[in-house]
Amino acid sequence: MRIVVTLLSAAALAGAAPVFESQLIFPLEHWHNHSSSIVELANGDLFVCWYHGSGERTADDVKVEAARRKYGTRQWQPRYTLADTPNFPDTNPILFVDRQARLWLMWPVIIANRWETALLQYRIAGRGGQTDPPRWEVSESLLFIPPNFAARVRAWVEPMRTDPALPAQVRQWASRVWEKAADKYFSRMGWMPRAHPLELPSGRILTPLYSDGYDFSLIAITDDGGRTWTASEPLLSYGGVQPSLVRKRNGEIVAYLRDNGPPPKRVIMAVSKDEGVTWTPGVDTDIPNSGTSVEVIALRDGQWLMVNNDTEQGRHALSAWLSDDEGATWKWKRRIEWDRREKGAGSFHYPSVIQGRDGMIHLTYSYFLNHLPKDAPRKSIKYARFNAEWVRAGDGP
Repeated sequence: MRIVVTLLSAAALAGAAPVFESQLIFPLEHWHNHSSSIVELANGDLFVCWYHGSGERTADDVKVEAARRKYGTRQWQPRYTLADTPNFPDTNPILFVDRQARLWLMWPVIIANRWETALLQYRIAGRGGQTDPPRWEVSESLLFIPPNFAARVRAWVEPMRTDPALPAQVRQWASRVWEKAADKYFSRMGWMPRAHPLELPSGRILTPLYSDGYDFSLIAITDDGGRTWTASEPLLSYGGVQPSLVRKRNGEIVAYLRDNGPPPKRVIMAVSKDEGVTWTPGVDTDIPNSGTSVEVIALRDGQWLMVNNDTEQGRHALSAWLSDDEGATWKWKRRIEWDRREKGAGSFHYPSVIQGRDGMIHLTYSYFLNHLPKDAPRKSIKYARFNAEWVRAGDGP
C-alpha cells in the first residue's frame, strides 16, 4: 500500500503548490556543530549526522553525532554519538544508502590536528541503519594508492611554477604542490569526504574526496560494494575542493566543486567520460561561490538541483538553483537563507541535499548566528523540506 501512495505522490508533484518548511534539529548551543549529511533510509526514516565538539581539527573532543526523524513524524529524536575516536578529532562525516539499502558512514579521523593528516574511515550497516545506533557489519580504514599521481600533478603544475605572468601566490602554490606530489604520505593521506557518494548503473560507487594539503580533489572508487578500493586521477584545478557528483543521461559524470582559489570566486566544474577515472581540468562556471561547500543532485524528473552559497564573499546567503538542461543553464533560483544585516552575521553553509521517495527535497546545513557572543548559544544544524515548485516560484520582488 505504501508503494502505491508513494508513486501517486510523486506523480502528483508536477502540478503541486510550492512547499517549504524548516526547523532546527536541536536547539542552538555554543558548541561547534558543522558539516551535516542527510539520507533517507529504506523504512522512510530521515537520518542525519554531523560533527560536534569545542572546535575542528585542533580540538581532540570532536565526535560524530546523529539524529533520526521517523517516517510520518515531524520531530527529530534526541541526538546521540555515532562515531568517536577517543582523543582524536572526528570530522566531515557523510552518509550514503546504496542500492542494497545498506547504510554507509564515512569520516576522517584527524591524526595530528592538521587536515593533511586525515585518515579516512568507513562503516556499513547491512540492515539499513534502522536501529540506533546502526549495527555496523563493516568497519575499516579506506586506503588507496592514487595512480599516476606524481606524474599527473607535476605535469599540470610545472608551467605554473615558472610563468612570470602569473601572480606570485599562484607560483608559490604550484611549487608547493610540485614538491608534495612525489611524497607518498601526502598522496595517500589527508583525503576527506564532504558530498554524497554517487552509485552508477554499473554498480560502481564513486566517493568524492578532497585534500586541504593540495587544494584539489580525487574520487575513491569501488566496484565490489566496498571490499576493495582504487582511486581516480586527480581533479586538477587551483583550489577546486569538496566535489559533488551528478550523472548526465549520456553517462558523463559532472563534478561541481567549491572554489578555494583566487577571485573571481565561482563554482568550479570538471567532467569525466569514463565513469569517474579521468577528469577534465576544472573550469569556472558562471555561478558565484564564496569558497564553501556546494552539492548538486539529479532529481527523478531529470532536473538538476544545486544548493550553494552564491556570493563572492561570506556565507550569509544560501540558495537553491534548478536546471532543466543538465547544468547548461540554471534558470531558477530561490534564497533558502539570507542575512541582510551584514556579511558574516549569519552563516548558513555546508548543504547536504537528497530527494525523498515522495519527490520532496530534504536539506540540512550548518546554521551559525555569528553576531551573538561566542559563549552564547548560536550554532545548530538546520533541516529544510521543500519541492521544486517552491524554487521555481522565485524570491519575488
